[in-house]
Parts: sequence; C-alpha cells; structure tokens
Amino acid sequence: MNATAPIEGFLTRGPVLPVLVVPDAEAAVPLARALATGGLEVLEITLRTEAALEAIRRIQGELPGVAVGAGTVLNRRQMKQAMKAGAAFAVSPGTSEELLDASGELGLPLLPGVATASEAMALLERGLRFAKFFPAGPAGGPAYLKSLADPLPELRFCPTGGIDAVTAVDYLRLPNVVCVGGSWVAPKSLVAEGSWDAITRLARDAAGLRRS
Repeated sequence: MNATAPIEGFLTRGPVLPVLVVPDAEAAVPLARALATGGLEVLEITLRTEAALEAIRRIQGELPGVAVGAGTVLNRRQMKQAMKAGAAFAVSPGTSEELLDASGELGLPLLPGVATASEAMALLERGLRFAKFFPAGPAGGPAYLKSLADPLPELRFCPTGGIDAVTAVDYLRLPNVVCVGGSWVAPKSLVAEGSWDAITRLARDAAGLRRS
C-alpha cells in the first residue's frame, strides 16, 4: 500500500481537521452534518469513548460525503476495529512499528504522531511523508515546526494539541503544515446543547483559514 497518497487526499481537503470526542452516538450524525455544512468534510473521532466506533459507523452510513478517521488509535486491534466500523483513515498520538505494519497490511491510511526530529526521520525511512505533530503546543509550537522545514523538507505535518482559532493561523503560515487538528470547532458545551448552527458557523470560519 502507498500510504502517502491516500492520507494526503484527506489532509488537503481543508485547513482544519476537527478532532472530536463523541460521548453519545446519537449526536454523531448531526454533529458531522453541522461541520460538513460549514465546509469541514473530513473529521477525526477519537477512540476515547465507548460511543466512538458506533459514531463512526453512523456517520459513514448516513453521510457518504463525509470522511471519518479514527483517532487515538494505539494498536493493531483498535485499527482493525476502526476499519470494521468504516473509518477512512486512522490517527495516532505517536508511532510504533506495530501500527505502521498494521496500516500497510490492512490498507488503512495512517497519520502517525511525532514530537521530535528523530521520530520524524524514522517515518521518512519508512517512506511516509505526513505526520501528526503532537502535542503541538508543549512540543514546541510553530517555532519548532518551522525549524524542521529546512532539514526535513519532504515531511508535512498536521499539528494537534492546544490549538485554537488564533494559534491555527500561526501554524498554517508554515510551508511544512498541511492542516491543523483542533477541537475548538465543536466545543463540548455546544455539542451537549445540540447547538448545530453555532458549530456550523465555527466550521465555516475554520474552513476559511488560509494555508501558506
């Protein structure tokens, strides 16, 4: 499997990848619809709740125009579960040989996480060209990513962790950032209230952010 081409297709569809924690599967479809209406049609649902896999199933079943990735995938078992639920891709906070091998064997595109130059170089050795930079803020923020652009020009990042509508702009200015991941487009309070119009407005603003 050529993992680079498929994951690139998802990451380049918008400047922001919503990172969602869905505690109730009933909210999954209206939440995804609100984000897609605002222009964000590629989503990440983290496997941090019991409802996550069912949420992925429902969105993929009812909203075929939305691509849903499974986030916080830590091992082969979770990757298989995500694929069975219909996930279009997987995202991990870090990188392991198990995950990289499983991605190739199962044919599920993976966005592996890195926080250091050494981890980034290890991905390049495996032929990967896209990585999640996590946790973006604590790991060094835009300044750190900027410093990696010259020595590692082949690698492009999706920084995630502590990013909001303001700091997203700083990351998106960098030539080695393909998009940013963030939860600010779907605050827990708005999801709990079912304030879908408000989430659509946040998504529309995020979809309008410019990349370098």
